[in-house]
Amino acid sequence: MDDMADSSGPLILNADATTSPLSSSSLSSSILTNYPLISALVAFALAQSIKFFTSWYKERRWDLKQLVGSGGMPSSHSATVTALAAAIGFQDGFGGSLFATALILACVVMYDAFGVRLQAGRQAEVLNQIVYELPAEHPLAESRPLRELLGHTPTQVIAGGLLGLLTGAIGCLITRSSRQV
Repeated sequence: MDDMADSSGPLILNADATTSPLSSSSLSSSILTNYPLISALVAFALAQSIKFFTSWYKERRWDLKQLVGSGGMPSSHSATVTALAAAIGFQDGFGGSLFATALILACVVMYDAFGVRLQAGRQAEVLNQIVYELPAEHPLAESRPLRELLGHTPTQVIAGGLLGLLTGAIGCLITRSSRQV
């Protein structure tokens, strides 16, 4: 264990319980091959892309805000955390503490999306309507409207969760098939 104190830089624990200095090339290759991270990012990108193209289909105009904004179908937050939890479960097993942590995180994020954030968006709608109806001389009449599309309906959260689960499962299949080659 004394040799660990002498090395410079962060250490990683290898599968055979030995440690080695973490070089920048191994750091970048480990990030690029981090299947749970990639699954979560792909699920987020897919959900946001679906919202972008759905918005174009409905409104016949491109709305770039859909690529990064919250709200809408499917929930990108739900897709992201579900893909992360599923990928961790597929990679490390569903009985471990890391999967438990990811699952609880996913549940909290999804509850927040259709609970707190949905209600905050509905309150913003009401407040915007009240401000809109104020007389022009009122000090708040010129205030900028509050964002209304903050949360998700339960259907949007479930759709995001299913997208995340599918993304994590497909990522698992791709990862396992690439290891066999």
